Amino acid sequence: MTLNYVENFLSPSEFCHLRVKAGLSAKSLQAATIALPNSLYAIAIHDDQTLVAMGRVVGDGACNFEVVDVAVDPDYQGQGLGKQVMQYIDTYLASVALEGSYVSMIADEPKFYEKLGYKLVSPASQGMTKKFEPTE
Repeated sequence: MTLNYVENFLSPSEFCHLRVKAGLSAKSLQAATIALPNSLYAIAIHDDQTLVAMGRVVGDGACNFEVVDVAVDPDYQGQGLGKQVMQYIDTYLASVALEGSYVSMIADEPKFYEKLGYKLVSPASQGMTKKFEPTE
């Protein structure tokens, strides 16, 4: 296994493929093509030419940061790649977050992130979401 770490570039097609393979919700190629260049930060880990792990940070770059799209190919899980993705993300956040900056995420596996220093916000706050359907 030869791992290659690339910051601030994710191929839209690889991004869409890994999201589904890792069990995250599907995103359209159109959405990925628009979203990825608007990331504040991204980390991609490739084994040879295959994307096997990734994560992104989005937000306004000062007040709010959101950790998103953290995914590891199931064939590569249990090898510490998720932790490595988060170490890259945390290094980026430590270099740009200001006093009072807010870092958030929706965590499917909260225990994983708690081991890395992230904390649940409930009961003081609750995460919320609203789904919008495209209009024609």
